[in-house]
Amino acid sequence: MADLKLLVPELNEAETMSAETARFEELLLQASKELQQAQTSRPESTQIQPQPGFCIKTNSSEGKVFINICHSPSIPPPGDLTEDELLQMLEEDQAGFRIPMSLGEPHAELDAKGQGCTAYDVAVNSDFYRRMQNSDFLRELVITIAREGLEDKYSLSLNPEWRILKNRPFLGSISQQNIRPQQRPRIQELGNLYMPDSPRPEKGPEKPHLNLWLEAPDLLLAEIDLPKLGRVG
Repeated sequence: MADLKLLVPELNEAETMSAETARFEELLLQASKELQQAQTSRPESTQIQPQPGFCIKTNSSEGKVFINICHSPSIPPPGDLTEDELLQMLEEDQAGFRIPMSLGEPHAELDAKGQGCTAYDVAVNSDFYRRMQNSDFLRELVITIAREGLEDKYSLSLNPEWRILKNRPFLGSISQQNIRPQQRPRIQELGNLYMPDSPRPEKGPEKPHLNLWLEAPDLLLAEIDLPKLGRVG
């Protein structure tokens, strides 16, 4: 006959695993509800009408290119950093600063000489645009990021040389753009695998910690923090 004292630890472990499984299923169900709510309650995009700012001229292998730097209050502003703080971050190659932009589709236009060219509309936050007007550093930074963004999005190779057009805030027409609403926080911790009243072993390996979050309205990600592993041998 089996010794009941030997079976007690095994039974406790089985009960703990069962409770953790139930907790895991509860977390997945909660995340699924969050996902459904995000898909049904939030619009996929919002239409905005950017306001003109200034226009820069450059070129690519396909001809002349004009970039209309525009602004809209609907676009979120970047972090509130001073120029000195931002310059220090760039010198230290830190990636903690982002300038939200809306990169519009290319549209065919005619330049001042009546020759064909391509124009792009790039919009930033209106308050940030007003701040940028008084700063050559911010203006050149925005132009650089806008150029790189267009090159990456449309597989372009733009001439690094450019100039700002005088007395011409934009070329052609500025079209409406569709922007995505602001996403919810990237990481939304829903809990771990322990039930509030589940027994926790005093000794033994640590249990993994589970985080679930919505990276996008249709993308659910899970992150498991693995405990530190002891050395073997």
